[in-house]
Amino acid sequence: MTLIDSTCEFPGHEVNLVFARGLSRSVLVAGLREQNREALAQGEAGGWAWAVHDMANWEIEDYDGIDYTRVCASGGEIVVIVTEPCSAKAHGPNFTYLRDGKPIVHFSFEDVEDRVGDNPDYMSAELLAANLIGPDAECLAWETDPSHDCDEHDSDKEERILRAIAACFGLPSPPLAQEVAAA
Repeated sequence: MTLIDSTCEFPGHEVNLVFARGLSRSVLVAGLREQNREALAQGEAGGWAWAVHDMANWEIEDYDGIDYTRVCASGGEIVVIVTEPCSAKAHGPNFTYLRDGKPIVHFSFEDVEDRVGDNPDYMSAELLAANLIGPDAECLAWETDPSHDCDEHDSDKEERILRAIAACFGLPSPPLAQEVAAA
């Protein structure tokens, strides 16, 4: 089970999965609540506080993203996985790592090569080891074999990205719900 699979326990919800280190679970949840997002589930595991929350607040027609820099502005780290940034338009998940209120690295799962932030190379070693960036990351077999379908052997890309993120930050393993009770 991947981190994103663990969010499937919330049918009908488009959710973000947030991990915080250096912040208590109550501070994380309060920071989300201040931005009109209630935690659907929350807990602590492996030195991280975590929460799952709706991406948008449909009740008050708030579709803006959360400003996670406000949540960790006074210190701490936050790892955010946006599982469905725009399911209607079929955009893939994205990832953000913030420390002390500053965006260190951010990328879309659709284009891991295009990373931004104060240190866009922060995870380069992990992404290179997972063969997600670098000279061997792109399959070129289609250039010589028109019938070759790169998607057939790249179907685990999302899982490799999640494993690289989890390894880089030492995130707790799902299913998170088994480690603590849902809120």
